[in-house]
Amino acid sequence: MFKIGIQKGGRLTTPSIEYLASLGIEVPRNGRELMILAGDFKILFLRQKDIPEFVERGIIDFGIVGTNAILEKQSKVDIIKELGFCKCSLVIAGPSNISITALNGERIATSFPNLLRSFLQKNKINASIIEVQGSVEVIPAMGLADAVCDLVQTGSTLKDNNLVPIATVLESQAVLISNPNSTKKWRF
Repeated sequence: MFKIGIQKGGRLTTPSIEYLASLGIEVPRNGRELMILAGDFKILFLRQKDIPEFVERGIIDFGIVGTNAILEKQSKVDIIKELGFCKCSLVIAGPSNISITALNGERIATSFPNLLRSFLQKNKINASIIEVQGSVEVIPAMGLADAVCDLVQTGSTLKDNNLVPIATVLESQAVLISNPNSTKKWRF
C-alpha cells in the first residue's frame, strides 16, 4: 500500500484531490478525516510543512506540496513532477516608499525565515528577521516590522494592508515528491 500525504486544509487540498482523481485515485472526503483508504493508497491529510519531512524520512511514500515548503525545510526529497497548480510567489513587501536596499537595518516578518535569510545574504542586506505564523501582512501596521516576506497569489491581501511587492524571493507551485531512497514506484 502506498502512502500519499496531501495538505489537510488550504489552497492545495482541492487541486491535490482533483489531481489524484485524474490518476484514478478517488478520494471521498467529508472534510474531517485525517486518513482515507483509496484502493492501493492510504491518503493522509497533513500540515503542508510536515509533508516534506515525512517523505524524506520514508514515513510516507509520496507527497503533494509547494516547492516553498521543500526549500524552507531544506528537505532531501525527489521532485517527481511539477503539477502546475497553486502557483504563487514568495515576495518581500512593504510600504510603497521602501526599496530593497532600504531594508538594511529594518525588520522583516515572515513564516519563511530560512528562505528569507538566504535571499538577504545573497543580496548583502542586513535586516532582522521576525518569525511569525499566519497573518504576516498585518505585522507592519502593528508596528512590529517594517516589511514582510510572504506567499502571494493575487496580491490582494498585500494591497488590503497597504503593502507592495519589493522583491521576489522565489516562484512556487505544487509538486509531487518522493523519498530519494524509496524503491516504491507508481505511474504518476
